Amino acid sequence: MKSKKMIGNGLLLLTAFIWGTAFVVQRVGMESIEPITFNAARMGLSALVVGLVALLKRRKEHKLPAKRTAEEQKQYDRNTVIGGIFCGCFLSLGSILQQMGLVYTAAGKAGFITAMYILLVPLIGLIFLRKKNTWLVWFAVILGVVGMFFLCISGEFRISRGDTLICICAVFFSFHILCCDHFARRGDPIGISAIQFATVTVISTVAAFVFESPSVEKLTSAILPILYCGLLSGGVGYTLQVVAQKFTDPTIASLLMSMESVFAVMAGAILLHERLSTREWVGCALLFIAIILAQIPLPGIKQKRK
Repeated sequence: MKSKKMIGNGLLLLTAFIWGTAFVVQRVGMESIEPITFNAARMGLSALVVGLVALLKRRKEHKLPAKRTAEEQKQYDRNTVIGGIFCGCFLSLGSILQQMGLVYTAAGKAGFITAMYILLVPLIGLIFLRKKNTWLVWFAVILGVVGMFFLCISGEFRISRGDTLICICAVFFSFHILCCDHFARRGDPIGISAIQFATVTVISTVAAFVFESPSVEKLTSAILPILYCGLLSGGVGYTLQVVAQKFTDPTIASLLMSMESVFAVMAGAILLHERLSTREWVGCALLFIAIILAQIPLPGIKQKRK
C-alpha cells in the first residue's frame, strides 16, 4: 500500500510539473498565434485524448455487472452531459482569459495568480453555497490577498492588464472547481472532463473566428506549444491526476498539485529568463504559504461535521 501511495504522489508531482511548465509553453505559443485560436486548438486535442480515455473506460464498464438500475444509469449519464457542458462554459471563460493574460504578463507570475483559485473557492462556496470553513482557511485568504498585493500592484498602485485578466480567470476557475465538485459526484468524472474540453473547443473556435483571424499557417507555426498543452497539459495531466488520486490522500494530493505555481516560476526563469523583483518574490512566497495553509485540515474538524 505504501508503494502505491508513493507512486500516486510521484504522479501528482509530475502532473504539477506538466501544468506549471505549460504556462511557459503557452506564452511561447503567443508569439505566432492569437490566444483564443491557440486555446481552441489545444482544447480540441485535450478533448480527443480524454474522450478516448472516457470511451475505453465506458467500454470496460459495459463488460462488468451493472451497478445501477436503468433509471439510475439514465440520470447518471444526464448528469455527465449537463455537468460537462456547465464545467466547459466556466473553463472556457477561465482558459481564454488566462491565455489572453499571458500575452501581457510573465508566465511564472501568471502561475501564482491562477493558483489563487484555491483561496477563492472557500469564499465563493460561503457566498453561494453557505459552506463554512475553518479559521485557518480565512487566515490563508487574508495572507493570499497580501501576497497578491506584493505580486501584482506596482509602486504607483496600478495593476497591469495581464494581471487583471489572470485574476478574473482565477475567479472563473474557482466556479469551475465548484461545478466539477457538484457534478463529479453525480456523473462520470472522465466523461465530464471529455465533454467540458469539447465544449471549450466549440466556444473558443466560434470566438476565434469572430474576434481573431485563424489560419492553417498560424496553427502550424505554433504546433509544438499546441501539442504540449493539448496532449500533455490537458490529456495526460488530467488522466494522471485521476489515476494518482486513487492511491493518495486528497489533502496531500492538493498540496502536491499546488506545486504547479512553483514550477511555473522556475520554468519561466530557466526557459524565458524571466526575472521577478524582490517585491514580487515576497508576493509569491506569501501566496504559496497561503495556498498550503488553505489545504491543511485542522484536527477534529471532520469529526464535528459528521
